[in-house]
Amino acid sequence: MALLVSSPPLNRRFMSLIIAALFLIGLLWFFTPSFDSVRHLDVPALLHYSDPPGVSAPPSSSAGSGLQPKPNHPIDHLIRRAYADIDALLAKETHDVHAAAQAYRDRRGRQPPPHFDAWFAFAQNHSAVIVEDFFDQIYSDTAPFWGVPARQIREQANDFLHRISVRDGNVTQRTDIDERAWMNLWQDMVQSVAQWLPDVDMPINVMDESRIVVPWEEIDGYMQRERASRIIVPQEELKTYYDGLKGLDRNPPEKFDAEFSGMGPYWPLAVVGCPPESAARKAYIETDFSTAPPLDGQYPKGSYEGYVQNWTLAKSPCDNAALQGLHGTFVEPISIANTKKFFPLFGGSKLPMNNEILLPPAMYWTDDPFYSGGKEHGQPWDEKRNGLIWRGAASGGRNKESNWKRFQRHRFVAMVNATSVEMAETGEQTPLNFALPANDTYDLAALTGSTAHSSSKFGALAKWIKTWSNAAVVHLLCFPDPNPPHCAYTDSYFSVSRAMPMKEQYAYKYLPDIDGNSFSGRYRAFLYSTSLPVKATIYEEWHDSRLVPWVHFVPMDHTFVDIYGLMEYFVGNGDAGVGGHDDVAKGIAMGGKAWAEKVLRREDMQVYVFRLLLEYARLCDDEREVMGWREEPG
Repeated sequence: MALLVSSPPLNRRFMSLIIAALFLIGLLWFFTPSFDSVRHLDVPALLHYSDPPGVSAPPSSSAGSGLQPKPNHPIDHLIRRAYADIDALLAKETHDVHAAAQAYRDRRGRQPPPHFDAWFAFAQNHSAVIVEDFFDQIYSDTAPFWGVPARQIREQANDFLHRISVRDGNVTQRTDIDERAWMNLWQDMVQSVAQWLPDVDMPINVMDESRIVVPWEEIDGYMQRERASRIIVPQEELKTYYDGLKGLDRNPPEKFDAEFSGMGPYWPLAVVGCPPESAARKAYIETDFSTAPPLDGQYPKGSYEGYVQNWTLAKSPCDNAALQGLHGTFVEPISIANTKKFFPLFGGSKLPMNNEILLPPAMYWTDDPFYSGGKEHGQPWDEKRNGLIWRGAASGGRNKESNWKRFQRHRFVAMVNATSVEMAETGEQTPLNFALPANDTYDLAALTGSTAHSSSKFGALAKWIKTWSNAAVVHLLCFPDPNPPHCAYTDSYFSVSRAMPMKEQYAYKYLPDIDGNSFSGRYRAFLYSTSLPVKATIYEEWHDSRLVPWVHFVPMDHTFVDIYGLMEYFVGNGDAGVGGHDDVAKGIAMGGKAWAEKVLRREDMQVYVFRLLLEYARLCDDEREVMGWREEPG
């Protein structure tokens, strides 16, 4: 009975404790950052984009304007979808070598290479984010080599003129002149992980342009052999070590002729690397580039209401045949040294149909402020000018009086120049090298009913562009070049401005990044900055699998027709009563910077090169099909 009498007070005290505990838990839950906020790199302004696709984002006002943006914008949809993509990618992160090895087997269909445990330990000790998908470029580049004999690969590599070699953990280079800056930087990059590497010979592409395009049909044959070779070799049957290459040094192979040719144009040489059914293989080959480019101002192919939704498609010359007349690489590159012969050649960038093996570019390894931007990466977002800055040479190839209208950098500068756009709007001059959006395809406030208060819509787009654009060339690079930096045939269209150090460009919120003779060497520095990169390219780089468009940068179509829609979305148009999405821009910029500082560090380049050269060394071994890391039970 005493127990029954004393029971109610105990229950009340117990219930009181439970209620107090629940209250404390509730407070902790309310004030503790969500898992989403951690995964999204602590960018509160964009947390609503972690909602499931289809959930409308709340309104977001332009910077201090109080204006509301247009509701249900296509870019809202693309950003929400992109955040779902990065969530799915990060869910694959592995934290121990056994999980990483299983992820490797699941994705690659074979055992990890020998020394995989040493690679994983190196990556983990350097705080790398380890997601198997991040290394897809390695396998895209090297897979076809499973279709050719290992001896052929190592002998071709050993004889190539420009070469970086590893022997017993020491790195040397061979080239044709005393000093090649890129070779020195790549040698240093490889040396930084050489103590763990097997012997390898790495032929290096010392040109800006890509050099190998093997016919698609031949590569497809190699890929069929690669797929047939995939097997998970039992642990007890694995060969767990690499053979050295000293025997090859003692008995050099026969002379290897890569059969490079300098004959152009480049487009017919490049499209042989595209699938037979591709648009590029079926396209009429242009030879006259003196006319305006083939642009109609309509939505780009494969876009989502005019904006890039498939970054791989947007960059693909195979799928965009018009690129032969829109990019200097195909109009007239500075130089051509092309071959159809398949052999290992390493370089910093390539076109999707090229067959080089990608390394992190040498200029990403340097501390030169011209490429790195220096130690300062820009002032806080709210202290920046609410506009776009671009400075660069009119590179991209050999621009001449007969072809300059087809070059990408000339086109971009003209499209964001208020004077050239006003002349196009008023009909004073038909655009020579660009096209305005046709029939209000982008619903721009400057071209629609939002400007009804104005006496005329003519010049409204140009007036708006003038509020945010600051783009100019620093050298017109014409051919021949009698009066640098000016150019007789383009001086009447372009003003030459002084070069601007990257740290000065960081004073602007938006940094377009446009291809030059190949990829732009400023991209990594832009990602590291406190500004927002707006990227247009047709080139592939080592890091493509670890960057997500609309999360880490803003993608732009190679025609640049979407630039006006992009800028209206972000900066708005106050005169037309339309607000922008300054907080969204800030979120992508800051999130991209935080992500770059996690996955694009020098340490991440080391991790990538370490993994790449383990795979490449295995390809060069006659027993490669039974080679792998023997996993001890853990």
